[in-house]
Amino acid sequence: MINSSASPHPHIRSFVRRQGKVTAGQRAARVRLAAKWTLPFRQELLPLDQAFSVQQGLILEIGFGMGETTAQIARQNPDLNFLGVEVYPAGVGALLARIEDQRIDNLLIVEHDAVEVLQKGLPEDCLQGVHIYFPDPWPKKRHHKRRLIQPAFVDLLASRIVPGGYVHCATDWQPYADQMLEVLSACSLLQNSAQGFASRPDWRPLTKFEARGLRLGHAVSDLIFRRLPAR
Repeated sequence: MINSSASPHPHIRSFVRRQGKVTAGQRAARVRLAAKWTLPFRQELLPLDQAFSVQQGLILEIGFGMGETTAQIARQNPDLNFLGVEVYPAGVGALLARIEDQRIDNLLIVEHDAVEVLQKGLPEDCLQGVHIYFPDPWPKKRHHKRRLIQPAFVDLLASRIVPGGYVHCATDWQPYADQMLEVLSACSLLQNSAQGFASRPDWRPLTKFEARGLRLGHAVSDLIFRRLPAR
């Protein structure tokens, strides 16, 4: 498991904080809606019991981008709560606007590093599922260490999932898909739900980015692993 005591950031981050373009609408949404739909990260367990109006199973999405898929899945599954974790202000602002416009009341956001959220913000056995869709593949070999799906991270992630819960990853970069399959398969708390890669489930929407890639002949790989009871 990842050692969280050595320093505030003991892991190699899978993202780079860039000064990306944030539109006026995204900026305004963060200012106006953050207090209502985001949970501040404070190096302690998140107040999940008080944060959601209804107590029900919790799904974590790591790196939701602009939030289109996240909002659609949350809207279509009102019997579950969703927690989206993202570090980029543009994406946070975009999803906040979607939450308000689409009146989604079972979705909250944490604007912080997902590894630290898992380490300090979430207790063991609290997640029904985890979605990690199209994370940065860091294609250059010297950057592979920055990929999110690594053994220590997967061990940490699995410890936060309830027995019978799942982790669902998707990528359009085949070398990364192969690494994901190897790393997830090596985790003693997880079991593959398929023989190798899984079919895309109906509840994972086809994104515009993904549809464009498919038209260009890019293969998309889904992986769905289930959490086993602790031994």
